[in-house]
Amino acid sequence: MLGLAKRTLGPLASRVDFYEGTIDSAPFGPFDGATCLLTLHFLAENERRRTLSEVHRRLKLGAPFVVAHHSFPQDVEEKAKWLARYAAFAVASGVPIANAERAIAAISERLPTLSPEQDEALLREAGFADVALFYTAFTFRGWVAYKA
Repeated sequence: MLGLAKRTLGPLASRVDFYEGTIDSAPFGPFDGATCLLTLHFLAENERRRTLSEVHRRLKLGAPFVVAHHSFPQDVEEKAKWLARYAAFAVASGVPIANAERAIAAISERLPTLSPEQDEALLREAGFADVALFYTAFTFRGWVAYKA
Protein backbone atom coordinates (compact mmCIF):
# COMPACT_ATOMS: atom_id res chain seq x y z
CA MET A 1 0.00 0.00 0.00
CA LEU A 2 2.86 2.38 0.73
CA GLY A 3 4.31 1.68 -2.72
CA LEU A 4 1.00 2.65 -4.31
CA ALA A 5 0.91 5.84 -2.25
CA LYS A 6 4.43 6.75 -3.38
CA ARG A 7 3.59 6.07 -7.04
CA THR A 8 0.37 8.07 -6.76
CA LEU A 9 2.17 11.06 -5.26
CA GLY A 10 4.88 10.91 -7.90
CA PRO A 11 7.31 13.80 -7.45
CA LEU A 12 5.43 14.97 -4.34
CA ALA A 13 6.39 11.76 -2.50
CA SER A 14 9.66 13.39 -1.45
CA ARG A 15 7.58 15.74 0.76
CA VAL A 16 6.01 12.83 2.69
CA ASP A 17 7.40 10.57 5.39
CA PHE A 18 6.07 7.02 5.02
CA TYR A 19 5.96 4.67 8.02
CA GLU A 20 4.97 1.02 8.02
CA GLY A 21 3.94 -0.82 11.16
CA THR A 22 1.74 -0.39 14.18
CA ILE A 23 1.21 2.89 15.96
CA ASP A 24 3.82 1.86 18.52
CA SER A 25 6.52 1.92 15.82
CA ALA A 26 5.53 5.40 14.58
CA PRO A 27 7.66 8.36 15.65
CA PHE A 28 6.03 10.85 18.01
CA GLY A 29 5.97 13.69 15.49
CA PRO A 30 4.18 15.98 15.68
CA PHE A 31 2.79 15.35 12.20
CA ASP A 32 0.78 17.56 9.84
CA GLY A 33 -1.73 14.77 9.18
CA ALA A 34 -2.25 11.01 9.14
CA THR A 35 -4.22 8.30 7.38
CA CYS A 36 -5.33 4.88 8.50
CA LEU A 37 -6.80 2.91 5.61
CA LEU A 38 -8.38 -0.54 5.80
CA THR A 39 -6.79 -1.30 9.15
CA LEU A 40 -8.98 -0.47 12.14
CA HIS A 41 -11.53 -3.18 11.38
CA PHE A 42 -8.84 -5.71 12.37
CA LEU A 43 -8.50 -4.24 15.87
CA ALA A 44 -10.69 -5.06 18.84
CA GLU A 45 -12.49 -2.06 20.32
CA ASN A 46 -10.01 -1.45 23.17
CA GLU A 47 -6.99 -1.68 20.86
CA ARG A 48 -8.76 0.55 18.33
CA ARG A 49 -9.41 3.11 21.08
CA ARG A 50 -5.74 3.02 22.12
CA THR A 51 -4.53 3.29 18.52
CA LEU A 52 -6.74 6.31 17.83
CA SER A 53 -5.48 8.01 21.01
CA GLU A 54 -1.88 7.37 19.98
CA VAL A 55 -2.48 8.77 16.48
CA HIS A 56 -4.09 11.84 18.08
CA ARG A 57 -1.07 12.28 20.37
CA ARG A 58 1.28 12.32 17.36
CA LEU A 59 -0.53 15.05 15.39
CA LYS A 60 -0.19 18.83 15.42
CA LEU A 61 -3.17 20.82 16.67
CA GLY A 62 -5.75 21.05 13.86
CA ALA A 63 -4.10 18.30 11.81
CA PRO A 64 -6.44 16.12 9.73
CA PHE A 65 -6.80 12.39 10.24
CA VAL A 66 -8.38 10.33 7.45
CA VAL A 67 -9.61 6.86 8.29
CA ALA A 68 -11.54 4.27 6.26
CA HIS A 69 -12.48 0.67 7.06
CA HIS A 70 -15.39 -1.77 7.37
CA SER A 71 -18.06 -0.15 9.53
CA PHE A 72 -21.73 -1.08 9.34
CA PRO A 73 -24.74 -1.64 11.63
CA GLN A 74 -24.14 -4.42 14.15
CA ASP A 75 -27.75 -5.43 14.80
CA VAL A 76 -27.97 -9.06 13.62
CA GLU A 77 -30.56 -8.42 10.89
CA GLU A 78 -28.96 -5.18 9.69
CA LYS A 79 -25.50 -6.73 9.70
CA ALA A 80 -26.76 -9.59 7.52
CA LYS A 81 -28.33 -7.09 5.07
CA TRP A 82 -25.15 -5.04 4.73
CA LEU A 83 -22.97 -8.11 4.24
CA ALA A 84 -25.40 -9.51 1.65
CA ARG A 85 -25.22 -6.22 -0.27
CA TYR A 86 -21.43 -6.35 -0.13
CA ALA A 87 -21.46 -9.92 -1.51
CA ALA A 88 -24.01 -9.09 -4.22
CA PHE A 89 -21.85 -6.24 -5.47
CA ALA A 90 -18.79 -8.51 -5.51
CA VAL A 91 -20.68 -11.16 -7.50
CA ALA A 92 -21.99 -8.52 -9.93
CA SER A 93 -18.36 -7.42 -10.39
CA GLY A 94 -17.28 -10.94 -11.37
CA VAL A 95 -16.31 -12.54 -8.07
CA PRO A 96 -17.49 -16.17 -7.92
CA ILE A 97 -20.46 -16.64 -5.56
CA ALA A 98 -18.56 -19.08 -3.35
CA ASN A 99 -15.74 -16.56 -2.87
CA ALA A 100 -18.18 -13.77 -2.01
CA GLU A 101 -19.92 -16.02 0.51
CA ARG A 102 -16.59 -16.94 2.11
CA ALA A 103 -15.65 -13.26 2.29
CA ILE A 104 -18.80 -12.25 4.12
CA ALA A 105 -18.46 -15.23 6.47
CA ALA A 106 -14.87 -14.19 7.25
CA ILE A 107 -15.86 -10.55 7.82
CA SER A 108 -18.76 -11.58 10.03
CA GLU A 109 -16.88 -14.15 12.08
CA ARG A 110 -13.32 -12.80 12.27
CA LEU A 111 -13.40 -9.01 12.14
CA PRO A 112 -14.32 -7.04 15.25
CA THR A 113 -16.33 -4.52 13.22
CA LEU A 114 -18.22 -1.68 14.86
CA SER A 115 -21.17 0.41 13.80
CA PRO A 116 -20.55 3.82 12.22
CA GLU A 117 -21.89 5.43 15.40
CA GLN A 118 -19.41 3.48 17.53
CA ASP A 119 -16.53 4.38 15.22
CA GLU A 120 -17.41 8.08 15.33
CA ALA A 121 -17.68 7.94 19.13
CA LEU A 122 -14.20 6.39 19.36
CA LEU A 123 -12.74 9.17 17.22
CA ARG A 124 -14.30 11.77 19.51
CA GLU A 125 -13.15 9.89 22.65
CA ALA A 126 -9.60 9.98 21.28
CA GLY A 127 -9.80 13.77 21.11
CA PHE A 128 -10.72 14.37 17.47
CA ALA A 129 -13.21 17.09 16.53
CA ASP A 130 -15.26 17.92 13.45
CA VAL A 131 -15.65 14.22 12.68
CA ALA A 132 -17.27 13.98 9.25
CA LEU A 133 -18.24 11.01 7.14
CA PHE A 134 -16.93 11.53 3.62
CA TYR A 135 -17.13 8.04 2.09
CA THR A 136 -19.64 5.21 2.12
CA ALA A 137 -19.52 2.12 -0.08
CA PHE A 138 -21.42 -0.95 1.08
CA THR A 139 -19.66 -2.01 4.30
CA PHE A 140 -16.91 0.61 4.07
CA ARG A 141 -17.01 4.03 5.69
CA GLY A 142 -14.45 6.83 5.68
CA TRP A 143 -14.15 9.81 7.99
CA VAL A 144 -12.02 12.88 8.28
CA ALA A 145 -11.44 14.33 11.75
CA TYR A 146 -9.13 16.96 13.19
CA LYS A 147 -6.93 17.06 16.26
CA ALA A 148 -8.59 19.31 18.78
